[in-house]
Amino acid sequence: MRKINKKPAPLIYPVPAAMVSCGSNPDEYNIITIAWTGTINSVPPMCYVSIRKDRHSHAIIERNKEFVINYSTKDLVRAADFCGRRSGRDYNKFKEMNLTPEKGKEVSAPVIKESPINIECKVTEIKELGSHDMFLAEVVNIQVAEDYIDTNNTINMQHNELMAYSHGKYVQLGNILEQAGFSIKTNQ
Repeated sequence: MRKINKKPAPLIYPVPAAMVSCGSNPDEYNIITIAWTGTINSVPPMCYVSIRKDRHSHAIIERNKEFVINYSTKDLVRAADFCGRRSGRDYNKFKEMNLTPEKGKEVSAPVIKESPINIECKVTEIKELGSHDMFLAEVVNIQVAEDYIDTNNTINMQHNELMAYSHGKYVQLGNILEQAGFSIKTNQ
């Protein structure tokens, strides 16, 4: 396989196309769609979102120290794109995209009712990185649609409606290649 060197860039894809909701009251509720998010710790459960300082949601999250990561689906692709391309300074994104804000169970930030998975987070640290600030947060509650729970009472993350972002494109998830650990299983 012949390889070509390219200029350094953040080229780790696919990533979530997460709609991050924030705000402590309806007057400041906002949604920003971001791809720079992920898991950083298991115990306690922690994640992060990285947001440019000039984004409207940055100041809201910095002030309130809370946010919700809302998973996107194929039915939410238009809303996810809009919320990532338009500013909450100019638009009420909940209203524009016909999304329903509901109060989080453990945070003041709203969850998006139409999203099948809502991860409620409390910021523990803000790390300045350059173009973005990283908001490190503890996961304090997860709301999951019942049809995303499988017969073993676990969350089915391979649900075929979930989507991700991959180098400028939204992609649908769902094609399972193998179960984790298959390479070391022994036949008994």
